[in-house]
Amino acid sequence: MSTRVAIISDTHIPSRASEIPDWVLDELDAADLAIHAGDFDTYDSYDRVQEVTPDLTAVLGNIDPQDLDVPEVATLDVEGVRFVVTHGTGDIAGYEERVGGIVAEHAAEDRLTVGVSGHTHQQAEWEHEGYTCYNPGTCTAADPATIAAMMVATVDGETLDIEKRQESV
Repeated sequence: MSTRVAIISDTHIPSRASEIPDWVLDELDAADLAIHAGDFDTYDSYDRVQEVTPDLTAVLGNIDPQDLDVPEVATLDVEGVRFVVTHGTGDIAGYEERVGGIVAEHAAEDRLTVGVSGHTHQQAEWEHEGYTCYNPGTCTAADPATIAAMMVATVDGETLDIEKRQESV
């Protein structure tokens, strides 16, 4: 049996976007689990995502209300894969190393570990200390991005397949 994980970040509603695109909501609804790598912007934006996908793993972004009830780093074990989720807050210089270091710190010894982060609003994939890290981009095309983007992970045992999705708005 495989598990679908919708991966989004940087909704920025209402400061930079008015709503989550329908196609992203459809992906969230179709997934077994969801990850949000921070910057909801408001409690209402967080509530909207959780309404669509109740089985949500989320982390605090740099513009989120500081009392939003989510951690700065979260782990999610799905079958034989661990996802380490962080926003990636800080300067763009050193971003990949900073995120990669957090992934290494929270990695599992008994399973494949990958990182998920946001913050840059750009889809990305990179290696750090033997771990693959993914940034799904901004799911609402929040400025400075011009494309709404996300990723969908399919976990089948210890096998992970990541599909990048994006659409112009």
